[in-house]
Amino acid sequence: MLITFEGIEGSGKTTQIELLSDYLAGKGYGVVKTREPGGTRFGEALREVLLRPGMDVDSLSELLVFMAMRAQHVEEVILPALQDGKVVLCDRFVDATYAYQGYGRKIDLGVIETLNRLVTKGIRPNLTILMNVTAERGLKRKAAASAMDRIEEEDISFHQRVKKAYEKLAKEDPKRFFVVDGSLKVEAIHQVVREKVGNVLKSYGV
Repeated sequence: MLITFEGIEGSGKTTQIELLSDYLAGKGYGVVKTREPGGTRFGEALREVLLRPGMDVDSLSELLVFMAMRAQHVEEVILPALQDGKVVLCDRFVDATYAYQGYGRKIDLGVIETLNRLVTKGIRPNLTILMNVTAERGLKRKAAASAMDRIEEEDISFHQRVKKAYEKLAKEDPKRFFVVDGSLKVEAIHQVVREKVGNVLKSYGV
């Protein structure tokens, strides 16, 4: 089963993945925790360059590098884990590309759809948890926690477009998306997430 976490910068995805991973492992599930961009040695090396502050990257070049990382990620990590019956928790996946490169960078969505279909080999998340916070709140959290990368340093209008894109994607696919109020306390969010994930696992007989 593939469970993805999506959301803007500072939405709390990473914290919730850590908590859910520990919870599922404690219940006896085989869990693979991974992320995009990155997830493999190849991907992590490209991530460091792609997100480097001050790096001048053309929008199309950015998209193609993300897709190269995803192709490697699916082939090396996600597909083998799914074939092995593991629960894969992925910090960002295909929806991030629509939100950031599609709506954020304004690249044609049809191009993104074609590339996503090619590199994912048809793999789609069984559940996508969208951590929903305002762009202002998310960026404030991020700035307080660590140095900002190249994409995090984009102006507020870019991040607002990304947030609206995620909301649009969730409305278009309500069966897959589970929207969580990311402004709630960490433990309250975890309780909601683990209940939802438990129900989805049961519905798939996992």
